[in-house]
Amino acid sequence: QVQLIESGGGLVQAGGSLRLSCSASGGTFSTYAMAWFRQAPGKERELVAAIVWSAGSPVYADSVKGRFTVSRDKAKNTVYLQMTSLKPEDTAVYYCAARIGGILWNKMGYKNWGQGTQVTVSS
Repeated sequence: QVQLIESGGGLVQAGGSLRLSCSASGGTFSTYAMAWFRQAPGKERELVAAIVWSAGSPVYADSVKGRFTVSRDKAKNTVYLQMTSLKPEDTAVYYCAARIGGILWNKMGYKNWGQGTQVTVSS
């Protein structure tokens, strides 16, 4: 059973940085795509960034390109989301998600989810 545990959220001022971590267990992750989604109050859950575990090949939402970086540490079975130049509109609950196969932009394509971690950016 795949388990995803996020950490690293918190309160930060606009312009600041945070690094989220997603510790993964219970799966053969070489066959997975790993993604970070976020959901702000009253909004749909949206994909922020994703990476193919074996090949890398990261993708990003336009709203975070140039500011966020997704990476993975195969030895630690951990995926990271480095967030810089944070803006108040980045405030949301951030979720780690996993699926067997390639990256999908639609949240419905992901079977496995973490519990989420809150990121709050103050102006």
